[in-house]
Amino acid sequence: MRYDSTMVDRQVGRNAELFAQSVAELDSRKERYPYLRILISLIDQAHPEWRQAPKKVERIADLAHELSGGQLDTEEVEQVVRVRDKEKGYR
Repeated sequence: MRYDSTMVDRQVGRNAELFAQSVAELDSRKERYPYLRILISLIDQAHPEWRQAPKKVERIADLAHELSGGQLDTEEVEQVVRVRDKEKGYR
């Protein structure tokens, strides 16, 4: 199978990119929420160097937005990252 575009991020990979595009097609925030958490985990695992970065939330949201072909709202992704980090005890 050939793709029309190159991978956005080699560390995250093509499957996560396709997943992000599928998540963006879901109708509501409530439907997207659990899948955004999975996508955020995939990005976090692929980029451990961002875990202590000052702009980690923005970096993850920007990459999720880019992986989705510009379809995911960065503010929505940032909110999910913050909730996830708060649950894990991060600041």
